[in-house]
Amino acid sequence: EACSTRALRLLPGLDSAPIKRTRDQPYIDDASSLKIVVDVGATYEPAAFRFDHHQRSFAETLGERDFSKTKLSSAGLVYKHFGRDIVRLLCGDLSPEDVDRVYFKIYESFVEEVDAIDNGVHPFDCDPTQIKYRYGSTGLSARVGRLNPDWNEPASDEDARFARAMALAGEEFDATLHHYAKSWLPARTIVRAMLESRFDAHPSGEIGILPQFAPWKSHVYELEKELAVDKTLKYVVYEDASGSFRVQAVPVAEASFESRRPLPEPWRGVRNTELSAMLGIPDCVFVHASGFIGGNRTKEGAMKMAEMALEL
Repeated sequence: EACSTRALRLLPGLDSAPIKRTRDQPYIDDASSLKIVVDVGATYEPAAFRFDHHQRSFAETLGERDFSKTKLSSAGLVYKHFGRDIVRLLCGDLSPEDVDRVYFKIYESFVEEVDAIDNGVHPFDCDPTQIKYRYGSTGLSARVGRLNPDWNEPASDEDARFARAMALAGEEFDATLHHYAKSWLPARTIVRAMLESRFDAHPSGEIGILPQFAPWKSHVYELEKELAVDKTLKYVVYEDASGSFRVQAVPVAEASFESRRPLPEPWRGVRNTELSAMLGIPDCVFVHASGFIGGNRTKEGAMKMAEMALEL
């Protein structure tokens, strides 16, 4: 509710629209007194600006690309119908293709989680008692939930609490939108160039060199499909903030801790001169204990580490 209302406030003419929070059905059904209804009313009628998802017959999903599994909440419903408009309004001069890229990425990384939690959809197809650690307690839904009165205190200041929830949701949404429009999207060009020149980096085509660091993981999977890559990328070499170089194993999926080809097990946890002596490569810095990343003080050294790992 906080997410959907805040999103509507971003649209022209609605930035200062009054908000009335009620479950009074006669009032809700009186269309003459309302402009947009969200999260109440038991009706989903986009043409009438009615966006509720609690009715038994409701089964709406985003319905585009691969987003057809998670049932929408009021946040997802508002985003489905107005999300592209919000991206265009707040991000300036984006091509239609880039508007779509940002629109889907924000749904994937922000809105879908809100939809899933609100509708009781587990993120994993497994026995929930078998998860290894508690997740979600620091997420947006949990933090908004903590703005509600405790069970043992009187319900008060509901409108003020809701305003705080809207502000919290808005801050998160704005930061997410800024990241994907201003940081993630421009990186796509850099990652595409890396993939197109991968055979110049190494004859196998399985090592990529970024000319500068950029968020590359999510772009790699999409661009590999788009470019019909035969041999998927195994390692990415790039310069870090200290001026040294990293060799990072590409995960099997963007959010996975499993790598397509982790750095060899004997290297893991070894550092500095001991690592250089083991590999016969000068200027080694480290290999992480899980094998997902290693470092060398020079680009040439990082490339040699990647090449050696590929051959083992």
